Amino acid sequence: MSERQARTRTPTWWVWLAAWPVTAVFVLSNAATPLYVLWQRDIGFSKGTLTVVFAFYIVGLIGSLLVSGVVSDRLGRVPVLLPALALALAACAIFATATTVTALVVARLFTGIAVGAVVSAGMAAVSDVAGPERKRLAALLASCAMVFGAGLGPLLAGLLSETLPAPTVTIFAVEAVLLVTAVLAVLRMPVRRPAAPGKGAWVRVPGVPHGNGIHLALGVAVFAPGITATSFVLSLGPTLLTELLGTTSRIVAGVMAFGMFLAATGVQFALRKLPRRTILTAGAISTTLSMAALVVAVRSSSAALLVASALLAGAGQGMGQLGGLSLLNSTVPPQRLAEANAALNVGGYLPAGLLPVSTGYLMDAVGLPTGATLFGAVVAGLAVTGGLVVLIRPAAPRAQDFRIP
Repeated sequence: MSERQARTRTPTWWVWLAAWPVTAVFVLSNAATPLYVLWQRDIGFSKGTLTVVFAFYIVGLIGSLLVSGVVSDRLGRVPVLLPALALALAACAIFATATTVTALVVARLFTGIAVGAVVSAGMAAVSDVAGPERKRLAALLASCAMVFGAGLGPLLAGLLSETLPAPTVTIFAVEAVLLVTAVLAVLRMPVRRPAAPGKGAWVRVPGVPHGNGIHLALGVAVFAPGITATSFVLSLGPTLLTELLGTTSRIVAGVMAFGMFLAATGVQFALRKLPRRTILTAGAISTTLSMAALVVAVRSSSAALLVASALLAGAGQGMGQLGGLSLLNSTVPPQRLAEANAALNVGGYLPAGLLPVSTGYLMDAVGLPTGATLFGAVVAGLAVTGGLVVLIRPAAPRAQDFRIP
């Protein structure tokens, strides 16, 4: 790095702060998880309907990813992040006043759109602020911001709903405050507008530049089964705790979800210096073991195995996410990075939306143990396939460390 670059480089604390909007929005993404049992009781709907409510988040997210990555690369990060944060604030208001399934669907849809924007524009903004010499730090912080926020939301919701009045309102008031601080961070964020606009359609299936397809494929191969496993725990975990283990504690449900994403965060810091291929392979193994533990847990009504399944799922998602993001950050040019991040998340969230919804209705038809067993078998098969792709692919990228500068 030249002397001039050293003088003008953005301070490292700004790289960390740039990740805060990602964390704040992801707090909202799963804050409703421990509260679904209350809405089910008060409104009245089945496990299948519950997974549909959850899936509208995926619908909004994928729809957002078709637009936000391209728009962010052409217009800049801030013009995408500010509307996303405004939509997240609207979702908070709708959640806090929801009395119908329709309101929950709309709130989840808005949440998904906001999340789609931050996983493309927000994560790319972290890389922009970090600069080319700190790409590995940017990938690590962006990935950990996502999973830490995703875990913090249900933990706060569980604790606040059990200890304070208005259990389905308080968490969203707290989250609104967090989102306002994220708005302030975005307004001051030291990111520049793109030097030149891109070409092609504004709305399109996100992709990567020619030659980066292998990097995207390797990331999706491990990230997709991992996030599908965690999506199942988020959508149906509280129901499993209630029906199999006899607990209705929202704190327990929130702690389990938080532990899952804490594992996803911790494993990324712990393994960041390993080769990327090793990280991706370990992620596939972790997701496979998670599904094995899930099947045994529902068959034996074992609380310990259900928690172990959640922790392993979190680790699997975390490793797949870190490996995929790092591959893209290190190879995709900045003017296509937000779109590349969007492509990774489309590949992950499609099965994460479809499989839990199918399983929810399957459980209504054939029972919880059978439905969970079939889900576990399918996701384990995907994880094993992804791990084999990583191991045998001869054109896999060089194994580089995640050493932080």
